[in-house]
Amino acid sequence: MKTFAIAGCGHLGKIVQKAYLDGLLKDYKLIAAYSRNTEDAEALTAGTEAAALASMDEIISLRPDYIIETASIALLKEFAVSALKNGISIIPLSIGAFADRAFKTAAMNTAAESGAKIYIPSGAVGGFDVLQTISLIAEVNDWDIKAGIHTHKGPNSLKNTPLYSEELQDDEKQVFSGTTAAAIELLPTKVNVAVASALATIGPDNAKAEITSVPGFIGDDHCITVETEGLKAVVDIYSANSDIAAWSVVALLRNLSSEMVFF
Repeated sequence: MKTFAIAGCGHLGKIVQKAYLDGLLKDYKLIAAYSRNTEDAEALTAGTEAAALASMDEIISLRPDYIIETASIALLKEFAVSALKNGISIIPLSIGAFADRAFKTAAMNTAAESGAKIYIPSGAVGGFDVLQTISLIAEVNDWDIKAGIHTHKGPNSLKNTPLYSEELQDDEKQVFSGTTAAAIELLPTKVNVAVASALATIGPDNAKAEITSVPGFIGDDHCITVETEGLKAVVDIYSANSDIAAWSVVALLRNLSSEMVFF
């Protein structure tokens, strides 16, 4: 039986925990959880045999097979390389961290040396299989390729960011157009899905990101496009809230332990 720990015990972490308690992860054992708020970690581990620990170093010392990160880019950067060095695979939701080329390189090199893996869940988007396949075909044939993501979201989700203004409450407006790397630098908690899709195609420095604010819009609509000679894929996913990101982690774990594996 594989073991896992959860780093980040907020709403998304609780969804993974509930799936575990409901028997959806029968091939796994939850052994520990960490949160900067100790009470949150204690609440998440209640009803399980898992330990609520006070640091990521303590989590790593238990050597779980997987650490699921549902907290923040800052926390992921804090523990990822150390976990990978100790042979622990990671399943991060704060995928925007990998737009940082130095961090990505360090994480991937460490994983290559230790044999651990970085599993990128589909989060609130998906279609990574076809995105990767088309990108591979273009690379092998030295074809031009375009890839990007266009996200529609409500103005309230942009509050407390550099993109927000009161006029967005009344008028639809494109508030960002640039590279995915620039988007995650500007909005470190808002465009993890854009970085995920970029990593599956032509990279955050090359993939385009656009954000349109729509008055009264609830949730996010992500339209991902990749196009090369004779091939085009469009993946469009709407979600009213962020729950799908945590459920994608549950689906990934079930896929990894299944006799039939989908890619």
